[in-house]
Amino acid sequence: MSIQQLSEQIQKANHIAVLTGAGVSTASGIPDFRSADGIWEQDRSREDYMSNEYFRHNPIEFWAKYKSIFQMKLLGNYQPNAVHYFLKELEDEGKEVSVITQNVDGLHLEAGNQRTIEYHGTLKTASCPTCNTTYDHEFMMAHETPRCTTLFGSTPCGDVLKPDIVLFGDPITEHDRAEAMIDQADLLLVLGTSLFVMPFNFLPDYAKYSRNIPTAIINREATSKDYMFDYVIHGDLTEVIEELKET
Repeated sequence: MSIQQLSEQIQKANHIAVLTGAGVSTASGIPDFRSADGIWEQDRSREDYMSNEYFRHNPIEFWAKYKSIFQMKLLGNYQPNAVHYFLKELEDEGKEVSVITQNVDGLHLEAGNQRTIEYHGTLKTASCPTCNTTYDHEFMMAHETPRCTTLFGSTPCGDVLKPDIVLFGDPITEHDRAEAMIDQADLLLVLGTSLFVMPFNFLPDYAKYSRNIPTAIINREATSKDYMFDYVIHGDLTEVIEELKET
């Protein structure tokens, strides 16, 4: 499928739903955790550490591992890249663009993508399980084990904060809202994801078979779901996006 054909489809669309994965963030210097040499493949036990159960039973140890695994001290150094800004440019042209991202780095919002669902949450904040007060990245990094400082009378809450990402064992709360975004779209664009993780990888099926809208995927490698897309392009995502902008 040619880039020219996909470009024409994008230009015809009024409302584009965009599913994004780690391949969007790697151009910003963020590792792909699920790649062959990513942290999950290097040490599968890290999935146990990054679980709701481990957090509940070992919150202090959890925070030490969480900050290390996700390289939290580097989070503020990452910047949006050409792919994030391409989606913002489509918005600026007057198109409705609904981003549904697996990424937890917050870069879509930083780039100005107005309609963004962070399907797996965000590294940028953490919240108190008791009173739901939310704290930013700076607060998390200022405390070895961040605790809630909200006062109840003169007594601080003191509960250990829980990161606002979806941990293993947590429910996915954004799936219905993601489908509702796809309901409004007349094109689904999938960028930089292997479509390995459930239930996120059901969303293309929903667009194709329940909504019957055109679907396109751009990814470096083939995926097990390529067969169902109308447009399939394999290659470096940033390079393909630059070609799309030039057509």
